[in-house]
Amino acid sequence: MKIIILDRCTVTKGDVDLTPLEQYGTVEYYDILTKPEIICVAKDADAIICNKAIIDREIMENTSIRFVGLFATGYNNIDTTAAHELGIVVCNVPGYSTDSVAQLTISLLLELAGNTSRYVQSVAAGDWMKSKQFSYFAYSINEVAGKTLGLYGLGAIGSAVARIGQALGMKVIACTRTPKDVPGVELVGADELFRRSDFLSLHCPLTPETTKLVNERTLSLMNPSSFIINTARGGSIDEAALASALNLGQIAGAALDVLTVEPMAEDCPLRGAKNCIMTPHVAWASIEARTRLIGMVGKNLQAFIDGTPINCV
Repeated sequence: MKIIILDRCTVTKGDVDLTPLEQYGTVEYYDILTKPEIICVAKDADAIICNKAIIDREIMENTSIRFVGLFATGYNNIDTTAAHELGIVVCNVPGYSTDSVAQLTISLLLELAGNTSRYVQSVAAGDWMKSKQFSYFAYSINEVAGKTLGLYGLGAIGSAVARIGQALGMKVIACTRTPKDVPGVELVGADELFRRSDFLSLHCPLTPETTKLVNERTLSLMNPSSFIINTARGGSIDEAALASALNLGQIAGAALDVLTVEPMAEDCPLRGAKNCIMTPHVAWASIEARTRLIGMVGKNLQAFIDGTPINCV
């Protein structure tokens, strides 16, 4: 079996081992390629494994691939309609990054509440040495205990964030398309979620219903002291509307790990917005999560080879 691995650089920088995948066949490794380059290297391949590479009908029809595996849960970069028509199996990896994403979500929440990085930068700049007192309060520090954590989406990641929030003493409310009983979590409608949340965190897939969920109208429902966190999908936020709300002080701040266009575009409306901190889509990328990911990709490959594919989309 000839296996083409694309987007290697998006999965490992040498800190996670991909060689376990070599037990399933002859493996060729590539980083980010253009469509013609993908067609060239996969011409006689049986399988492609990728992260964000776009695998469309043209690639499928001009290669011999029978299997597309994803280093990801999301699969909007794969033309699944064409794959089904052509008999190509497409498999994703659900659930591998739950703890990793939940951890960064809470890290961003605590950063918004405590301004820790600002204090670190201030001390590094010599401000503490210049201080006449033993401590100084240049930036606000707020306790999260007693605050309301609102979650849009209550799947595996949302539920994990809920548990951590509760451990921090937060009241947790949630809006979910699939009502479920999660201990201590109050289910509310979307508008009520925006109105009541001190920290509103998104944990939903990008669908027509959630595209630009955060917009001028929903932002107007929030309190000036409220914060937004997004570690889900960038398209769930109208970035121009959020930038305006931040710059006008309509909400207190935002912490984002995802944007509508990635890598970040030079003209991104949120670039330079007030009280907006961003990380480069790394919530999923703990060493432990990426190691689990490789193992689960291998299981998907083995199941396909055995004729009983799993995690098909």
